[in-house]
Amino acid sequence: MEPSAAMAAHPLVLGIESSCDETAAAVVAGDGRILSNVVLSQLDDHRAYGGVVPEIAARAHVSHLDGLIKRALDEAGVALADVDAVAATAGPGLIGGVIVGLTTAKALALGAGKPLIGINHLEGHALTPRLVSGVAFPYLLLLVSGGHCQLLAVDGIGRYRRLGTTIDDAVGEAFDKVAKMLGLGYPGGPAVERAAEAGDPARFSLPRPMIGRPGCDFSFSGLKTAVREVIATLPVPLSDRDRADVAASFQAVVANVLADRTRRAIEMMPAPCPLVVAGGVAANKAIRARLEDLARTRGIPFVAPPIKLCTDNAAMIAWAGVEHFRAGHQDPLDLKPRARWPLDAEAAAPGAKA
Repeated sequence: MEPSAAMAAHPLVLGIESSCDETAAAVVAGDGRILSNVVLSQLDDHRAYGGVVPEIAARAHVSHLDGLIKRALDEAGVALADVDAVAATAGPGLIGGVIVGLTTAKALALGAGKPLIGINHLEGHALTPRLVSGVAFPYLLLLVSGGHCQLLAVDGIGRYRRLGTTIDDAVGEAFDKVAKMLGLGYPGGPAVERAAEAGDPARFSLPRPMIGRPGCDFSFSGLKTAVREVIATLPVPLSDRDRADVAASFQAVVANVLADRTRRAIEMMPAPCPLVVAGGVAANKAIRARLEDLARTRGIPFVAPPIKLCTDNAAMIAWAGVEHFRAGHQDPLDLKPRARWPLDAEAAAPGAKA
């Protein structure tokens, strides 16, 4: 289906997200209005296991997705017939969840005669700043989440150049592991951030992996090991003070590492451009402040989505669908879901989490 000029300028897109442990549906308009953005968290289902269990996540998507889509359409005040396209995460992610969301989107698109647009989950994060601020291309993106830690030059829709990535663990995964060591519960990112608010970031000396090295790759495995060794020297059970100080020390190091690697990436860009931060870890206020300070000292704009749009949601998928719809893109109904799907297909594979 070829979009009319009016449709292409102001499309209305239904978005579906199911790549991990959030089941989500949203309706977004081409002028940037989020008409609905419904997210069902599965935290209670996974908390007892200290992390996401793929099979439980997929079953929850099956149980709840239809109802969430209806709710998203109702809250937006539209029917399926009113939307111009159906966009869904086609990867990367937990393959069972991706299959649920993409299959549902295919059925809706086929039944309503609408274009299907398969969205790279990482691209949803990458384009969210354009939804909230209208930032123009090109820009430098720091994508930080539980499964991803990358620096990318965003040159346009579908045009991404990876400048750096983690050679081992993602920063969000490191937060989760440190939270587990400290007995702070799951999800780890918000738990560590809360504990760190009352802590002394200078009490414990921790390594600052990769700082000062050429390029802008990341590494967090050794930092996790160092935290474990520090905890082993403390009295058992850990006091609230010990927990807070370890959390603060860890968080401060992470902020410094992210700032150092991002500074390197800024220097690799051919010309000054905005620094954009996205992904779940971008909700961390201390990290956000450190990166905002970096952008200020470099004299470049800093853009970060509102916290509610940093974590996984369907509004970002719908907006990416808007961007692709405007560009005339759509996918066939035999589009395959992907567990891995790098934004930069030409980037070196070793160490990549996507």
